[in-house]
Formats: sequence, C-alpha cells, structure tokens
Amino acid sequence: MGQEFVLLISASVFCVGTAGFIIRKNPLIMFMSVELMLNSVNFLLVTYSSFLNSLDGQIFALFIMTVAAAEVVVGLAIILTIFRTRQDMDVDHIDVLKG
Repeated sequence: MGQEFVLLISASVFCVGTAGFIIRKNPLIMFMSVELMLNSVNFLLVTYSSFLNSLDGQIFALFIMTVAAAEVVVGLAIILTIFRTRQDMDVDHIDVLKG
C-alpha cells in the first residue's frame, strides 16, 4: 500500500462521516458519523506511524480510541435521558438542556 492510497481511503471515509453528521438529524447516526471520522484519523495515524517506523502515531491513536469510547458513553447517556423525557429524537427540537 502506498501513501497516496492510504490518504485517499482515509479522506474518503472522513468525508462520508462528515456528510453523515451534517445531513442526518438522528443523534445516534450523528454519533456513528463522528466515530467514523475518528476511525479514519486513527487509520491514517497508524499507517503513517508504520511508514515512519515510529510508535508515536499508534500511541496517539490509542488515546483517541479511549477518548472516543468515553465520548460515546456520555453522549448515549444524554440521548437516552432526553428521549425518556421528551419522546423525541430530532436534533433540531432538542432544547431541554438550556438551563
């Protein structure tokens, strides 16, 4: 695999995630799109880390996966709480958290 191929695959997956985040109104789909974007960055970091014979990219990708897992847990808890109180999953109509 060449560097151009890895960059092309990672950029296309990131663009799919960005389009999914912008177009969709369902918060679960939006979270999956954010995870798709983070995984494309992880793929790029790990691949270039192996090209450069360094472990820095792989360690940074591990930290990104850890933060992404924590983000998903907190985000899903917020979504579940809003769904239980409002019975609505449309992002445009969620203003419950305005103090």
